Amino acid sequence: LRNRGVPEAEVDKRVREIAEMIDLTATLDNRASGLTADGKQKISLGRGLVRTDVNVIMFDEPLTVIDPHLKWQLRSKLKELHQRVRTTMIYVTHDQTEALTFADKVVVMKDGQVVQIGTPVELFERPQHTFVGHFIGSPGMNVLPCEVRGGKAFYQDTEISSWNAASCNVASGLELGVRPEFVEFGPTGVPVEVAKVSDAGRFRIVDTRKGDQSIKLLVPEGGEIPEGNAFLQFAQDHTQVYRDGWLVS
Repeated sequence: LRNRGVPEAEVDKRVREIAEMIDLTATLDNRASGLTADGKQKISLGRGLVRTDVNVIMFDEPLTVIDPHLKWQLRSKLKELHQRVRTTMIYVTHDQTEALTFADKVVVMKDGQVVQIGTPVELFERPQHTFVGHFIGSPGMNVLPCEVRGGKAFYQDTEISSWNAASCNVASGLELGVRPEFVEFGPTGVPVEVAKVSDAGRFRIVDTRKGDQSIKLLVPEGGEIPEGNAFLQFAQDHTQVYRDGWLVS
């Protein structure tokens, strides 16, 4: 700010405002070389935020070395700042939770190519590419080989209701995608064997098998999980067909 000729009173006010936001007030009189790694990271963050004469603020994994508790605080502060000043922020991260909680719009890239642009809800409910399905969500989307006959999808000769199967007019390179959140046990459906159950707090992650293929589903806490053989049903509105990785439309 001094290099840009900002009045000293304004410099002091702005620096203290940003320092308080990123929890650096107590170390304002210290040299940067004496700070911890996360303290130095916060200085870089402060330098990006302290100016008001910019159109875009660009962050390249700014919270990587910061401890989880402080990371949550800073992310909330950044969101609060964005809502207050409405400056465009471009934020690069490999952390899907960070992307989905922080962004208004997410750009997912793979090997230098944009595979989908959308809101967090759009990326979760309608992945345009199987990579998005794998990357967004924990556990990621189930991707199963399938074929379409007469406008209907089949997985190992079991018919699967899919909202976009009728749009598919090819027979090769097809896959079925459905998130674990949209799979449930039922009286009929895809025959599987329950292989493993992992407790994740509010729900349990159930890993089922059909041959060498794994199909995961989430069961709410207290929900019944059959032992041995079972049947799986997929929610039609959230089951989609992909060709060569891309959503059939």
